[in-house]
Amino acid sequence: MRPEDPVARHFRLTPIQQRALLRLGVSTIAGLLRHVPARYETAGAPVRVSALAPGANVTLFGTLRDLKAKKLWKSRRNVTEGWFEDASGKVKVMWFNQPYIASYIADGSAVKMTGTVGGNAERPYIANPEVEHLPPGSVAEGLFEPQSSKPEARSSVFPVYPESRGITSRWFFHALGRVFESGAHGRLEDPVPADVRARYNLPDLSRALLAAHRPKTEREAEAARKRFAFEEIFSIQVARARERAENDVQKSFPVKNGDELARRFLDSVALRPTGAQERAIADILGDFKKPHPMARLLEGDVGSGKTLVAAATAYAVVNSRPPGGESGTLQAAYMAPTEILAGQHFQSFIEYFSHLPIRIALITGSGCKKFPSKTRNYAERTRKYAEQVTSISRSQLLKWVENGEIAMLVGTHALIQKSVKFRHLAYAIVDEQHRFGTRQRCALSQKGEATPHFLSMTATPIPRTLALTVYGDLDLSILDELPPGRARITTTLVKPGEREEAYEAVREEVQKGRQAYVICPRIEEPDPSKLNALQAKSAKAEAKRLAKDVFPEFDIGLLHGAMKPKEKDAVMSRFAAGGIHILVATSVVEVGINVPNATVILIEGAERFGLAQLHQLRGRVQRSSHPPRCFLLPETAGKAAMQRLRALEKSNDGFKLAEVDLEARGAGDLYGRRQWGMSDLGMEALKNTKLIRAARLEAKRLVKEDPSLSRHPALARRAARIGSELHEE
Repeated sequence: MRPEDPVARHFRLTPIQQRALLRLGVSTIAGLLRHVPARYETAGAPVRVSALAPGANVTLFGTLRDLKAKKLWKSRRNVTEGWFEDASGKVKVMWFNQPYIASYIADGSAVKMTGTVGGNAERPYIANPEVEHLPPGSVAEGLFEPQSSKPEARSSVFPVYPESRGITSRWFFHALGRVFESGAHGRLEDPVPADVRARYNLPDLSRALLAAHRPKTEREAEAARKRFAFEEIFSIQVARARERAENDVQKSFPVKNGDELARRFLDSVALRPTGAQERAIADILGDFKKPHPMARLLEGDVGSGKTLVAAATAYAVVNSRPPGGESGTLQAAYMAPTEILAGQHFQSFIEYFSHLPIRIALITGSGCKKFPSKTRNYAERTRKYAEQVTSISRSQLLKWVENGEIAMLVGTHALIQKSVKFRHLAYAIVDEQHRFGTRQRCALSQKGEATPHFLSMTATPIPRTLALTVYGDLDLSILDELPPGRARITTTLVKPGEREEAYEAVREEVQKGRQAYVICPRIEEPDPSKLNALQAKSAKAEAKRLAKDVFPEFDIGLLHGAMKPKEKDAVMSRFAAGGIHILVATSVVEVGINVPNATVILIEGAERFGLAQLHQLRGRVQRSSHPPRCFLLPETAGKAAMQRLRALEKSNDGFKLAEVDLEARGAGDLYGRRQWGMSDLGMEALKNTKLIRAARLEAKRLVKEDPSLSRHPALARRAARIGSELHEE
């Protein structure tokens, strides 16, 4: 076998098994070797056949004989039967629905077998045991007798692999046994350089694979897992360090007098910046002075004032002149993930810049708008902002953007269409950065003749270790203060018998002229015929129930991800205008919805959401000075789920909650491994600050010494693959 060989070349796979392997990301022998166990089970103490007792978990050393696969006519299940024997006797062994077992184990093979004894004292048997091949002759020579003092005899750690429908952990165990016999694990190139392994006492790839899949002790298995966790984080950091190195050799437009211009803007608005906002603005203005484009992530909790930071720094840019004495000003672009959010930010920038000579425009799939209504009319400052906004044709807007007449363009994905061309794009801002793929963000950054300064913003609290890993190519600024005047939210965990109290709180708020959200985990009712369907409240059914039985006196609206964009916009416009009292929605409102009049939120099935997501959802009612309230209504009362929800009840700190979520929910559950493109091992490693710091340090050092990775071809291929995957987000 060779590492690059397809798995199907060496193993008989049914169509179901082939699909299962693809779902698990396993297509080659190398991929099979890197399918690391999810956990390890400890086998029972080694015993002889003569000492078997029903119900005991045991480990046996001996030989397997007479394995035969057949079908049980009553149940139509496949069963493979045979006999295990040692010097003291023999016992029947059987495997259900695993016909491949007979082809994996030759008659008379020396094995180590682990399982639970069934039957009774007179007729014991062992069903579905785990089997590990031993060297030929080792049992006969007594090397693996229970009394042996050799390390091999004491090995009782058995790997349990991630499964998918159609492929079992046991299949992986036996398939990998054949791979190790072929020596394919020794032919893989190690992406972690030898000097890095030496500094951190890491095993080489071949030894680590053996230790991960065939550990003699739990300690050996754990050491292998740490090595693979380091390798993944290190490879991601290398990919990101290379991207940052490429960014830092690009040219950008210089922004002159940025400090003075930003201060002029801040002095012109009623809001006073917090200390955190002042620091973030200073970070960005400092980046503007560097000879290369900025690459920065602005992470701010709900209501922390990221838009003010964006406005102050954008003002500094659009009031700066292009180099070489060209006419006009530098331009800024602001990209939001939804039309609703883009429209809200367009309105926010109008309010920020209404008394300043800045031309702003909006471009979305639905149309284009411009402010002010007359190209050079800055005198009528008493008119309402809405009266000064006019709809314009897309062709006219594109012409104005290309010749530099529009200083700031706000929009959705429409911003990155090929037809949108800027004259002097110097600053690109992306809001809710994780909602866009890397390819889309790069497309915006490549819209000008020079590389624009790039600011990513997110209100999703991200653990620092995750931010430093996934966004390793970006500098980090954090807004960890709320502007004065924002009311603190009260979060209440509602017991099953207290639901009416939550409804009464909603009724009181609506009667005061305010509005409410009710969040449900799913859109439609679950299909009762599907056993594994998510049994959770649906937005559609709950909207009908609330309108009929609970709040018949109020207007109930419905919003979910399956609606068409125009339908969503219509619902949100009605809600924003006060035409809907209670909006029943899915998590589609998690970010980008700004309705200050909404002051209470009920979250059904709260245990089904992550803490970070719950924190984002309750942020929808933290938009004004009115005291906001959040009610969590779990459907189940599991101990772990209740602990997480109580943490939300006690804390309003999104960053602290993100760390709690990472620690409590574990690998892959924080935001979902697919969103970040990391394996479970990589997600688990995020709890290890020292590992993240070491991987980041080594990646920066290596890329500085060998930017092209010419001396590290295996690492270059791994980093390139990661970079490609990140750009396919």
